[in-house]
Amino acid sequence: MKSVALRDELIGTWKLVSYVETPVDGSSQRFPLGEKPEGMLLYAPDGYMSAQLMRPGRRKFSSGDMFKGALEEYADEAIGYLAYSGPFHVDEVTSTLTHSMTVSLFPGWLGQTQPRVAKLEGTRLELSTAAPTLSGGVEAMAHPQWERATPNGVASATSPRRNLP
Repeated sequence: MKSVALRDELIGTWKLVSYVETPVDGSSQRFPLGEKPEGMLLYAPDGYMSAQLMRPGRRKFSSGDMFKGALEEYADEAIGYLAYSGPFHVDEVTSTLTHSMTVSLFPGWLGQTQPRVAKLEGTRLELSTAAPTLSGGVEAMAHPQWERATPNGVASATSPRRNLP
């Protein structure tokens, strides 16, 4: 019996369960997006991915306009959110995948390709950084945990379609 390739197992949508960083200096674990972060990770069959992670409870802009916030509102918005998208590639032998950042909230990641170490057990996926990254002035390994998302009920090719006006 042939095993399923990691790339095939990744395809779909994942919901963030936790985001923990382990500093390389041995200090205590960190939770830069809070202890109950929210997020979604999507891997498409065409080889592209998108990651969106956030700290819950970020305040809304007082203006109600995303392009007319106060500087403090923009700072709070950015520090509580991680987002990037681009191509992904899987090395089936080492269970390593790379994320290439075509777009990113953090400009320093634009154009980068970052390796991840994937551990998939059932419906759980851990995508650790392969090397420490600088986070809040501390070199740390990131260990986001994801759970496969349940289908959202959108009509499939085999389900009846409604006629829309």
